Amino acid sequence: MQNATREHAGSPLRVAFFGLLGSGNLGNHGSLDTMLAFLRNRYPEAQLSCVCSGPQEIERQYGIQSVAMTWYQEHGPGRNRVHDVLRKGFGKLADLVRMPRLLRWYDVVIVPGMGVFETTLALRPWGFPYALFLMALSARITGAKVAFVNVGANVARERSLRRLFTGAARLASYRSYRDTFSRDAMRQMGLDTSGDQVYPDLAFGLPGPAPVDHPARTVALGVMAYYGTNADRDRADEIYATYTAKIVEFVRWLVDEGYRVRLVTGDPSDLSVVAAVYDDLRATRPGIAEKQLISEPAESLGELMRQLAGVDLVVASRYHNVLSALKLSKPTISISYGTKSDVVMEQMQLAEFRQPIKGLDVSRLIDQFRGLESRASGIVPVMRARNAEYLEALESQYDVLSAALFAAADVATEQGDRRWK
Repeated sequence: MQNATREHAGSPLRVAFFGLLGSGNLGNHGSLDTMLAFLRNRYPEAQLSCVCSGPQEIERQYGIQSVAMTWYQEHGPGRNRVHDVLRKGFGKLADLVRMPRLLRWYDVVIVPGMGVFETTLALRPWGFPYALFLMALSARITGAKVAFVNVGANVARERSLRRLFTGAARLASYRSYRDTFSRDAMRQMGLDTSGDQVYPDLAFGLPGPAPVDHPARTVALGVMAYYGTNADRDRADEIYATYTAKIVEFVRWLVDEGYRVRLVTGDPSDLSVVAAVYDDLRATRPGIAEKQLISEPAESLGELMRQLAGVDLVVASRYHNVLSALKLSKPTISISYGTKSDVVMEQMQLAEFRQPIKGLDVSRLIDQFRGLESRASGIVPVMRARNAEYLEALESQYDVLSAALFAAADVATEQGDRRWK
């Protein structure tokens, strides 16, 4: 089937973003923000749309025409559990027709960043992975180009996930990854990645906020509602309770030492941990919570960065909380739930200031915090130099993208082979 936009010579370029966008995840929105800025700068006449999990929210925040990525999301759940299961099953079949009809209007479909090939959190094959594969297949049928831009990946254990991930990736016109670990993971799952490129996470391309004057000894603590991975479903509640209790313990230590603590999140689900921290301090240290704790909602990664601009150090769990802190050259400790966080910390030469989320040791965290604080003045210049390299690499990728997706006349061909390692 021929792409409908190619039937009209001279019509504006039509681009759709695809992914888990509009659901409140700030990291995903940060990647979208970067790609939006790129397209609006270089292709101001392009017609932009979004096929996503939260179309109403995307339209509200960005003013972009949006549609639900699946029939089920568009029509909503059933009246009861049985009816809901039947609607989900029907939706999978309906999407076989719905997705090609939807994508026939686009020239290019971009998946902007995000860990779309990751299984670091609980994930069911016939949810988003199925939708991702169906999107790539539908785009191939209708003649649209698909680009996976600086995405994350890890080796999936489940055969169904591996097939859906590699199947979607094979159908793309362009693929790049946010680190070599992700590219290697796709290769290990059977994808030929010899022509794929590696660049920094798209969020490093966001503009940084202006410096903020703030009281000394202010710490940002990024929390998340962590329940483990697919392999941990039978003890998900236990994992969440253990992690939350340790975060509460660490906050007690911080406020007892006189630090102001700014609690930050990356997803609406994380607010349960914020509430647990406030509840504990109100019970164990009356009058302290309102004086020493700060918690404000953020609707974008840029807004989160403006909050982080007013702190001295950052301790965070969510990947894009960690990344935002690194982007601002803030001395950072990562409580990591995936290799992606370890990789970005290593690249910033902060490998010693991390530990795994499942084995979180509060005593060790306190020691790491003290060590980071004492060495902060020497760490910051190294981070700033690395950030300058990231920006240069991302700028070079914009030229590569233009050549691969839009055949822009102003692209210098010698820039097509530039890669970031």
